Amino acid sequence: MADVTNLRSPAEAGLSKLFEAARQGFASEEAIAREEAFRFFEATGLPSRRVEAFKYTDLRAAITEAAPPAEAPSLDAAKAAVARATAFSGIEAARLTFANGHLVRELSDLDRLPEGVRVVPLNEALSRGDPALKQLAPVAQARENPVYQLNTAFLADGALIAVAPGAKPERPLHLRFVGTGDRPFSTATRVLVELGEAAEFALLESHEGPDGLTAQPNDALDVVVGPRAAFRHTRLNKEGDATIALSTLSLKVEAEAQVETVNLVTGAVLSRHQIYVHVAGEDTNVVVNGAAMLRNGQLADSTLLADHAAVGGVGREQFKWIIDGDATGVFQGKIIVRQVAQKTDGKMKSDCLLLTDEGQMMNKPELEIFADDVACGHGATCGAPDPDLLFYLMARGLPRPVAESLLVQAFVGEAVEAVTHAGAREALIGEIEAWLKTRA
Repeated sequence: MADVTNLRSPAEAGLSKLFEAARQGFASEEAIAREEAFRFFEATGLPSRRVEAFKYTDLRAAITEAAPPAEAPSLDAAKAAVARATAFSGIEAARLTFANGHLVRELSDLDRLPEGVRVVPLNEALSRGDPALKQLAPVAQARENPVYQLNTAFLADGALIAVAPGAKPERPLHLRFVGTGDRPFSTATRVLVELGEAAEFALLESHEGPDGLTAQPNDALDVVVGPRAAFRHTRLNKEGDATIALSTLSLKVEAEAQVETVNLVTGAVLSRHQIYVHVAGEDTNVVVNGAAMLRNGQLADSTLLADHAAVGGVGREQFKWIIDGDATGVFQGKIIVRQVAQKTDGKMKSDCLLLTDEGQMMNKPELEIFADDVACGHGATCGAPDPDLLFYLMARGLPRPVAESLLVQAFVGEAVEAVTHAGAREALIGEIEAWLKTRA
């Protein structure tokens, strides 16, 4: 029988050409890692429906052309993009601004960082071989993902963020990503956050761009949470309506650490947010929440892998979906409990409200348990707004759109209530209300 060879798509062929052109500028220390990452990607290609993990999000079909890596925009263009950005704008925070995937020093607070926080631009860290780079890609399963490896191959900019042991900065740090321009482009940023023992740190992350901008961001955030440390992460995707947004969050959690990460999606024509959690230490507490509010043919994919490899970990994962029009939601969640991880307590749930008959929701929750002393469960629900609750509100004089909006806001609010930072929580609630107003 003859061997079957899969033909490369135009986008895959274009990525190969772009990598060959870019490799000339790689430093020798990083060239090997980039080469290995791209060879991994070439072996798998853009994942299609034939790949189980991408069964409902066919990137091979969605990405028809490979957008070239973005060049740094002019300072005036970056300032204009920041002026249009609204995410977390009312919160006092130190900001790192990335325009088209490039750090803009003039629009960043590198000189007024919270006490106990050190930031090194990634390009500087790569040029001098910063020892902290060894902490990149802290979760093994993420390194088996073609999207994450593509980020490694084309890595252009980012930052290393170190929080000193015992530090508890009052102000959060805001990673502000903005897009600008009228030509297609791609980005590949990587941010590494290291929390020392008993440190507490709040990180805000926002992604915004104008409608009509054909961008292909592929961003990754690696986090190492030290023993007894607390990491609080709030993320917002408000990308434009022509953007295909790929992102990966990988978390390594040490003993007695606490993690809170909440992601709200309202933007991008297609988005996939991948979350990898490796519970490496005992008696941890990890909260992973997400919410997506979709319309007009949007597709949003949240894929989660929580790997418990230590005793006594508590995990809570809750995802909420609002599907309007012909939009599509995708949730894939998997909890793995290793044999050593006795007394693990893990709960995962995905709930969806379908506001029309045209929308669809794909839920795929899984458990893989090798320990015998655990309390784990998962569930998924999907349906229209409760007609009895709607009737109750309308009987008290509320028009149907207002009554429906109140139900939607209460439904989604369960996911964002986990945000500890009051300002960040209010900002997400404001985004939910703004989405509902545009729908009305």
